[in-house]
Amino acid sequence: MTPTFFRSRSVFGLTFDQTHIKQMIGKRSIRPLFSAVFVFAVAAVTLCIRILVSGSGGDRFIITDGSRAQKNLPSLFNETLLAFSVTDLADNSLKQNVEQLVGGDFRTSRTDLHRSFRSIGRYRLDTGARSGTGGPPELDPHELQKIRLIFRRYLQDWWRHRRFDPDVMSNMVNSDSGRRYKTCAVVGNSGILLKTNLGDTIDSHEFVIRLNNARIGGFEHFVGSKTSLSFINSNILHLCSRRGGCFCHPYGEKVPILMYISQPIHFLDYTICNSSYRSPLTITDPKLDVLCARIVKYYSVKRFVSTGKRLEEWSGSHGGSEFHYSSGMQAVMFALGVCDKVSIFGFGKSDSAKHHYHTNQKTELGLHDYQAEYDLYEDLVKNPQAVPFVSDKFRFPPVVIHR
Repeated sequence: MTPTFFRSRSVFGLTFDQTHIKQMIGKRSIRPLFSAVFVFAVAAVTLCIRILVSGSGGDRFIITDGSRAQKNLPSLFNETLLAFSVTDLADNSLKQNVEQLVGGDFRTSRTDLHRSFRSIGRYRLDTGARSGTGGPPELDPHELQKIRLIFRRYLQDWWRHRRFDPDVMSNMVNSDSGRRYKTCAVVGNSGILLKTNLGDTIDSHEFVIRLNNARIGGFEHFVGSKTSLSFINSNILHLCSRRGGCFCHPYGEKVPILMYISQPIHFLDYTICNSSYRSPLTITDPKLDVLCARIVKYYSVKRFVSTGKRLEEWSGSHGGSEFHYSSGMQAVMFALGVCDKVSIFGFGKSDSAKHHYHTNQKTELGLHDYQAEYDLYEDLVKNPQAVPFVSDKFRFPPVVIHR
C-alpha cells in the first residue's frame, strides 16, 4: 500500500513523486591605501543605512544554482536573508518526533495505544462511533497492528521525501495528463469578504479552493457556493476524526480534500480516515511544504529587518520553532502550480472586520506572519520574479487579488 501522495494516479492528475533535488546555498591615479579604505568604508556604511532604512536598493542579481532571481535588494543582503531563511527552527524537534512515532509500540490494546500517543503529545486515537460509556470505541488487536504498520510506512515515506526542491512548482501537473485549470479562485476566510458581494464572481471560476472547512451556508452572497477542492491542515482532520466515520465533508462527500501535515502524529488520523472517504484524501507533497516554509520565512525576515531591527532578534519575535505558513498561503502556492490564472479572495484584514467571516475570532494566530504573506501576494501580482527559492524554469501565472 502506497501513500496517496506517491500514487502515479492522484487527484486532479497531479503527481508528487518527483525526486529531483537542488540546493540553494546561492586604473586612475594611485592614492594612499588609507584613502581607498576610507572610501570603501563610507560606501559600505551608506549602503547599510540604505538597506536598514528602506529595506531595498541595489541591482538585481542571479542566484547561481538555478533558483529565481531576486530584485530590489543588494546581493550581499539577499544572500544573508536566503541563508537565514533556509534554516527551519522546527527541524530538530520534528525529526525527534518522527523517530519517536516510528519507534513507538502500539502493542495490542486500545489503552496502550492511547497511552503511547499521549506520552508524546496531547492527541489520542478516536475512530467511529463512541462506546456506550462515551469513551473511545474498542478496536480489534489485528486492526490496531494493521494501523500501526500503515501509519509507520506513511510517516517514513513522508519524512524521506521532505526536502527542498526548487522544481516542485513545475512538477505539480502530471506530465501524462497535463491537466490544468484555466481559472482558479482561492477563497480565504477573512472577515473582509462580508464587505463585498463577490459570491457570483467566485463561482464563475472553473476551479474553486476553500480553506479549513469554512462554512458557506448563509454566506453564499459573499463567498459563493461552488467548491472544487477543500484545502485543510491536518489539525482539521484530527478534529474530524473524533466524529463518527471521520466525517470531514462540509462541502459534500464528492469534494476532494487536500491536506498538509502540520504535526506528524496526524498521520494516524490520515491512516484511519483515508479508507473511509469516498472522495480522494490527498496529502501535499512534503517538498512543497519545505518550499512554502522558506518563502514565508524570507518575507517575514525581509519585513522585520526593513524596520531597522536586528536579524538575530527575528526568532524571538515570531514564535521561534512555532513559526509557520498559513493554510491560505500554501493553497495559493498550490493554485499557482495547476492554474493558468489565479484569483485570490478573502485575504487581508481590516480593523472593522472579523478575523474569520464565519466565526467571532478577531485576533490572528501568533505563529503566522500574515503581513509578510500579504507582501508575497503583492509580489505575485506585480513582481513574481522577486519570489525566492523557486526555479527559474517555473512561469508564474497571472494573479489577481480581490478586496
